[in-house]
Amino acid sequence: MSVILRRHRIAALVGAAILAIPLAMPVIAGNNAALAASTATAVPGIVAPGGSFAPIVSADKPAVVTITTTMKVDNANSDDSSPFGDDSPFDEQFRQFFGQQGIPIPRQMPQQRQAPRAEALGSGFVITADGYIVTNNHVIDHAIGIKVTLDDGTEVPAKLVGTDPKSDLAVIKIAAPKPLPTVAWGDSDRLNAGDQILAIGNPFGIGTTVTAGIVSARGRDLHSGPYDDFIQIDAPINHGNSGGPLVDLEGKVVGINTAIYSPNGGSVGVGFAIPSDQAQKVVAKLMKDGSIEHGFIGVQIQPITADVAGAIGLDKPEGALVASVNDDTPAARAGIETGDVISSLGGQPVKSPKDLSRMVADLTPGMKENLTVWRRGESKDLRITIGGNEADRQQASADKGDKSVPVAQRVPTIGVGLADLTPDVRQALNLPRRESGAVIETVAPDKPAADAGLQPGDVIVSVNQQPVKSAREAKAVFAEAGKAGHKSVLLLIQRGDNQTFVAVPFSVG
Repeated sequence: MSVILRRHRIAALVGAAILAIPLAMPVIAGNNAALAASTATAVPGIVAPGGSFAPIVSADKPAVVTITTTMKVDNANSDDSSPFGDDSPFDEQFRQFFGQQGIPIPRQMPQQRQAPRAEALGSGFVITADGYIVTNNHVIDHAIGIKVTLDDGTEVPAKLVGTDPKSDLAVIKIAAPKPLPTVAWGDSDRLNAGDQILAIGNPFGIGTTVTAGIVSARGRDLHSGPYDDFIQIDAPINHGNSGGPLVDLEGKVVGINTAIYSPNGGSVGVGFAIPSDQAQKVVAKLMKDGSIEHGFIGVQIQPITADVAGAIGLDKPEGALVASVNDDTPAARAGIETGDVISSLGGQPVKSPKDLSRMVADLTPGMKENLTVWRRGESKDLRITIGGNEADRQQASADKGDKSVPVAQRVPTIGVGLADLTPDVRQALNLPRRESGAVIETVAPDKPAADAGLQPGDVIVSVNQQPVKSAREAKAVFAEAGKAGHKSVLLLIQRGDNQTFVAVPFSVG
């Protein structure tokens, strides 16, 4: 058996929650209840050269291992609570796999003195004959003990070498009783949609299993971190497959099976794997240093749309738009400003926020890099020293401004009614005393502002990257943009604690 460690709600479809679920599974130590029998779904029509995948399986399967981790579990407060605790990310999934399957939820013995333990199952693969093994971080996260079961059934203890939560990768090491069979890294960049692949792992703890399928898509983003660039596959993978290898028709590892999309916790043929080209670099660093410190610059960024590009004079909707800059961060010290568009870093073009996140995460803290921004109609070169990625850093917002005069005004060109920020308005919106700008009083339902998602209570902090302190100033900048022939205006909107840029086209007619 195995356990789901965490999940992200992605969408709702026909009333069913579609989830991206990491694939480790739970086992409660000392409990003899078994999950209902599970079988992998065959994928019809997949035929390897020569008519069989057997040569690939014969070569690679001996290098695939099962990983069992032991974790401490807090004492339950009631008979029917799960051993993970009500607030634990394990709790809901525990109930799903035990309580909802008609299997009694294990209860603690009233006089049990020893703290209960939980075990989780995942998969991994051997990359060196002396016992280095690659798996997912979520397979071994919070483990107090790690055990590896080799393909021949041999059980050996393992020690943790290093983890990288941002990429969800980990390396463990066993004292190999003999030179171990290994699998080699492949080139995931060569994969295309439609290419055949095999997934190997231990789903539901039933034993090492091989499933076949194709690459369904490349570059999937599950919004879980800066390294989201998943390979989507249709080879059936389930809980317990986490950390197992995804191999190509040469038998080389092109991915690490990590998560599934599922309405019910089981495979529906939509799985995700970390590309090998990304994983291999991280694994090499973990084997060398035991940890990775990713770069950090301290900005909140958003994509450039065609409307945003038109509003600020960019030829193409490319780059990363800076929505806010943290105080006392590398970005602030380098002179990056809210409204800048970061177009290159270290001489490499930045075409999207995803590009920038990946570039920064790959840099080593302390490195000095050149950075180019687009600011008020022209490019500007800056020099930035990359910072570290402390876990408690947040990409925050900034306070603005000052006083204004209470005068309501109409701005018919985009469809909003504006007013100044009076003390009463600040109090009603729970805004800082120093906050300045123009507050949106009304939004016409049939105008561009409504289409852009603006709402009453939003505060316009700047227009076309020019700070505004009042409704009158905002209206003046709107007029200037119209006279200059701009088709839209770029607004920096404060809503609650968040700031974001919104491009709003002018009304036609």
